Amino acid sequence: MMPLTEIDRLKQTVSEDWESAVADQVAAAWGHPSGTARWWRSSASHVFVLPGDGARRYLRFVPDSYRGPAHVAAVAELMARLHDAGAAVVRPVPAASGALTVTVPTGLGLMHAMVLEPAAGEEIDVTDLTERRARHWGRALARLHDDSAGLGAGLPTAFGELADVPALFAGDHALVEAVAQLTERLDRLPRDGDRWGVVHGDFELDNMAWSGDDSTAYDFDEAALSWYGADIAYALRDLTGPTGRPSPEQRPHYEAFLAGYRSVRPLADEDIAHLPLFAGLNAAASLVRLGRALADPAAVPNEPQWLAQLRADLAEMTGAHRALVLATARYCASAPGMRLASS
Repeated sequence: MMPLTEIDRLKQTVSEDWESAVADQVAAAWGHPSGTARWWRSSASHVFVLPGDGARRYLRFVPDSYRGPAHVAAVAELMARLHDAGAAVVRPVPAASGALTVTVPTGLGLMHAMVLEPAAGEEIDVTDLTERRARHWGRALARLHDDSAGLGAGLPTAFGELADVPALFAGDHALVEAVAQLTERLDRLPRDGDRWGVVHGDFELDNMAWSGDDSTAYDFDEAALSWYGADIAYALRDLTGPTGRPSPEQRPHYEAFLAGYRSVRPLADEDIAHLPLFAGLNAAASLVRLGRALADPAAVPNEPQWLAQLRADLAEMTGAHRALVLATARYCASAPGMRLASS
């Protein structure tokens, strides 16, 4: 998530009609006149809706201070190559210059932008999940992992932010120690081709559109090079409890997802046993991102109510992630099934 100060800076430019002079400057690179972009949301990027040829498109941009042009370009290139190869992924729309991404000077500084086609279908949430659909969800992620092989040029390596935990949470000795224990286990995991490659980074249900049992993926902001198990564990967050293991009521869906994944590509029993480890590591990485987003509250004078509420919600989320990290460290230290997989 972008720093809340950045979200607030952009939000201050949004009118009652959801227009923004900053978005207008960015949208112009795709030939859209002023007043056509409408604010949708801001989180990992600012998202505005654009009119299209019978269907809306999505303008996404981030400030240079948050994410550089190389990462944005790598994500757009990955999505374009996946789509063009037949994967169920939305495709970036070239700008007027023909480039998939553009850097635009605006009143709020440089913004790195792309435009995406809409995904056909509808969003579902965990309450709509069936075992059949969970199997298709698992298959979709496995296919994406296969289709993405060799397409990771320019993407970051996952979990790099864990190095910031000791400084960012210097007063929380229990958390720092738990992350150190989990990281030590992470560093010993193999990175062979069956376990390591390009991951989506956020393959939850709200980043997919469904038409029957078929789905289309979008929102690749967190794409990286990582363990496939980490991608699986992040996708399944809504199906797991406080130790990263499946909650009793969601176990059938959890197991159906894994069965669907295994019907497409390998997933050893040892790797399944390590999904709780990845759940804790994902929570630790999220803590760093949230810590950065929440930093320097004094930088927003006279904080509006929506921003104060968002800050409170993120603080509550931080507490939940911390609890998961600590519980995972305890579980990994005691569970006999947590032996390290061999390469």
